[in-house]
This record gives sequence, structure tokens and C-alpha cells, in this order.
Amino acid sequence: MKLTKDIEAKFSKLGISSWSELALMIPHSYEDFRLHERLQIHMSQLIDATVESVYRAPNSIQITFFAHNFGHSITGVLFRPKPYMMHQFQVGSRDCYYGMCECKMGNCSMSMPRKITTVGKITPKYKSALRSDVMGRFIAKNLTCENLKAEGLDDKAVEEVLKLHNPTDEILGCKELSQEAINALKYIELFTYMKQLATKRRYFNASLSKDASYEKWAKTLPFKLTDEQVKSIEDIKSDFKKDVASKRMIVGDVGSGKTMVILASVEMMLPSRSILMAPTTILAKQLFEEAEKFLPNAKIVLVTNKSKKKSLDEYNFIIGTHALLYRELPHADLIMVDEQHRFGTQQRNMLEKLVSSGDKKPHFLQFSATPIPRTQAMIETAHIDVSLITSTPFKKDITSSVIHKNDFKDLLQNIRQEIAKGNQVLLVYPLVEQSEVIEYQSIDEARGYWEKNFKNVYVTHGKDREKEQVLVDFREKGDMLIATTVVEVGISLPRLSTVVIVGAERLGLSTLHQLRGRVSRTGLKGYCYLYTNQKSSDRLDRFVNTTSGFDIANLDLKFRKSGDLLKGTSQSGSQFKWVDLGEDEEIVKSVKRDLFREGGKSSQMLK
Repeated sequence: MKLTKDIEAKFSKLGISSWSELALMIPHSYEDFRLHERLQIHMSQLIDATVESVYRAPNSIQITFFAHNFGHSITGVLFRPKPYMMHQFQVGSRDCYYGMCECKMGNCSMSMPRKITTVGKITPKYKSALRSDVMGRFIAKNLTCENLKAEGLDDKAVEEVLKLHNPTDEILGCKELSQEAINALKYIELFTYMKQLATKRRYFNASLSKDASYEKWAKTLPFKLTDEQVKSIEDIKSDFKKDVASKRMIVGDVGSGKTMVILASVEMMLPSRSILMAPTTILAKQLFEEAEKFLPNAKIVLVTNKSKKKSLDEYNFIIGTHALLYRELPHADLIMVDEQHRFGTQQRNMLEKLVSSGDKKPHFLQFSATPIPRTQAMIETAHIDVSLITSTPFKKDITSSVIHKNDFKDLLQNIRQEIAKGNQVLLVYPLVEQSEVIEYQSIDEARGYWEKNFKNVYVTHGKDREKEQVLVDFREKGDMLIATTVVEVGISLPRLSTVVIVGAERLGLSTLHQLRGRVSRTGLKGYCYLYTNQKSSDRLDRFVNTTSGFDIANLDLKFRKSGDLLKGTSQSGSQFKWVDLGEDEEIVKSVKRDLFREGGKSSQMLK
């Protein structure tokens, strides 16, 4: 349906662009403008009345009505009346008036009566950028079953939401929305959101389509790929067959083996060129070392700020940091970004442009070690394909516990025992320098104690220009590392068995999980201590009993709402009014079916 200029203007004022968004602007209350024969106490009600007398007091007006529908008189009271109100009450005139009715000691009264011309129906009241009566008329005229179904909405959802805008006695008598109405609102909210996400996705011809294989390569590995690694690789294999350049995000828990998915993708693309961008030199070097070990058929090069090689044309796997963005890069048919959230959208797009030619684009894979709730992953598929790796190649043995000041002596003993075994310890502090606002020690305040009582103590933080070198030195020679959350992502520390997080309640659960994921990378017995000054914390207690990053992500949703995928903000409060990403997976599934499959109605999900 083509929108008229008047409708477009109203949409613009309301900040919406579709009928489904208008449907979500449900009434905040209803007014019953029907005449009833009995007075209803403590309720707003309509009377058909003749004005018998009007008395003006200093701060009020009292009107005596004869209410024909009740058959007796009732007193109307206007408090702090405006001048125009006087004209509504002419002695001897008969009209309909609406107000709150009370009855005490046999005396019936109506507070703040106002003259009503629309009689005989229940009228919805709206709070919006439009005046309530204008909004009411606009919705009554345009929010139709046909308009909503034309946008692809499920029949059952349309039926339920229209009941809210066209109320009956059943709706009027309910103090709360029915579960059916809530499910319909959730469905429409998700449908609208995912439809908008889908419009943001752009499709381009692939610079290369091929029927690739990885199975022979996988057999040469000294270990067996997990089922979920294989599933992700199969997804990518399927992408490479298509004429359309793929965009896929692979989300894996800490230690789930995303590196092998990266290498399998490169193997499938050979002899064509692949480029991988990593956020730090350390991570890029680690990936380079793994690639040299497991990709004998690839010519591999590492590009960092210190690289001197001028031409990269002879290599078919180029691994680098953001230094890649400032090099002349050869054409590539696959580009990959590791720890994608560490790069801005602009940097990711820049890399894609550097290796693209004409109107054809390379396949694009993004990898993230920050698990997201399954429901959010399903929503994201509206604008990017998503593969999840929820399991790890081996089960980690990490004991997590919440500790307080009186546990410090035991903590010291455990730290000494681990160092004596040749293992390493990580201490994470909330700040580098002293703060009057935060009640925990900073790195500057704490380091003296640790350096005095322990050997081989290394210190780094986000602003430290030498942090990557410090991490390398610590990996080889250190016993203890004192740091901020700079170590959350990336470097492999095979001997790290213990992490102590100071002021743990100040960090998001996903960040705590990332930090915990630094330990026990090679099967060591691991320990994660959450130090807090809080006497109790349900959030931290739930965390220590949860090991899966995807379950942690769901927990995080309960304690801290997700960000807005469409606007690109994160952790800023939920973008949804009705949907609960932690609970509404079935409704997300039904929306996906209706959006992306022809004729797939899902009204059973709304029951």
C-alpha cells in the first residue's frame, strides 16, 4: 500500500515507518463512553444529564446534574477550573458528561466532569507525539487487518493486537494484558526489528565460488575435530559454493577451537588467497605459528608494523594486525577477522575494500570469542549468517569461588602452591591508579606487596605501550602477572592455572568468563577467585556455578540487558520493550520462519 503524504507525515512524527510499528503503540488506558443504568463507584463513567445549577466557589465550581440514566441527581466538582470550562455547563442544557464517580453517605459526586460528544463506545487513550484524539482517529482509520497482514505478520498476532486497539468489555475488565496479547506484541516487535535488520544486509556477487573440501586435510590432524567445529566448517563450505559473497560470524566459547575453523577455511580456499586480520601482534603470531604447523600446502606470511616485505603477491595466506589496512594488498577471495568486536565496522569494511575488485566481493568470515545468547544469534541471522561453537575439544577443570577479605590467607597459600608447581598466576585489578571513588586497590597501590613477596612479577595494563612484550616475557619467564582486563582476549598462556579478579562484581559476567577462560588452556587444574567486598552477590554466585559461555551470556541478559544490534550500541539497556532474549527463543524461531520462509505461519507459537 502506497502511503499518502498525511500518513507519511504522521509516521515521521511518531518516529516509525510501518503499520506493525504503529500496532505496537498500544493504548495506555481506555475510557468507556457508553451509558450504563447503574452508578459504578470509584470508576470513571458517562452520564446523560441536565444541568440544574452552577455554583462558583473561589477554587472550584460545583454543578448539580440530574443524571437521566440513573434517575437521580449527582454533584459535579471542578477543581481550579480554567475559564473555558464554565461554558460547558449551562443551566437547563442536556448533554453527556464523563468523570470519576464516588458515593459517600448517600451523596453521589463526579470529579472533573467534561462534556463528551463521542458516545456509545470504548475509546482507547494514547501517549504519543500526536495528540491522543488525533492518534485515536489515525489508528481507527488505518490500523486494519489488511494493512498488517500485507507486511507479512502472522494472522493470530494481528488478531490479538487489534483487540487492544479495538477494545471490548473483556479487555476493559482486565487489569493486565493476557498472555496471548503479550506473545503477539513480542512477535510483532521481533518481526519488525528483524525485518529492519534484514534490509541492512547487502548482497554482492562472490569473487570466487568453489566446491571445496577439507576432509582429507582434517584426517592429517593429530586430533579429531569436534562435531560443532565440523558443523561450522560445513556451513562455510556451503557458503563457498554460492555465487553470493558470504558474510558469516562464527561465535565460539573460550577455548572452543575457532583457530581450526579458520585454518579449515583457508585450506578449502587454496590455492586462492585468504587474508586474516587479528587485533594484536601476539594473537597474529600465535595464528601464524598454528598455520605453519597445520597448513603445509599454504604459503604463509605474517604482517605487522615491523614487517619489511614490500610485495605480498607470492603468498596465499596473509596473517596480520591492523597494519594490513596500511599496506597495498593483493586480491583475495576470503577475508577473515579474528576477535571481530575489537575492530570498528569502518576497519572491517576497509579491509574488504582493499582486496575487492569491481562489483564482486570476497567471502567474509568474522570470529568472536564472546558468546552471545542463542536467541540473539538467531536474531542476528537477519543480517549476517551465524555459526555457534558451544563445546570445547577437552573439558576444562576450573574451580571457581567467590572470596572476601578473610579468605586472603588461604588465597596466598594456594598461589604459593601453584607457583611451586611451575604454574602461573594472574591478578586482575579494576584500575591502574588510585581512585577515591572505587574501594579497591589499584595496580599502583598493590604491586609493591606482590613484588616484595614473590619473584618474577610482571605488570601491564591497557595504556602500557609495551604490554604485548610484557605478556610474551611473562609467558616465558613469569610467575605472576598483575594486569587490568587487557588480558581478557587473545594470548595463550599454557602454564596459567590461577586467576584472581579483584572487584569482580564491577565486571560483566561475559568479561569474567573471558578472564576465567585464560586458565587451564592445556588441561591444567584451574582456579578462578572472584574477590569482592560485597557480603553477598547472587550474580557472582550464579556465575561460579555456570561454566558454558553461552549460559553465561543468558545470565548476563537477566542481570544486564543486551544492547541494540540495529543501532550498534551495546550494554546500554534493552532495545526491546516486550521481548526477553533470555526466555523467548520459541517466538524468535516463529518470527524467523515467517520472515524467511514462504507461507510459514506460526500462530501455534502465540498460543
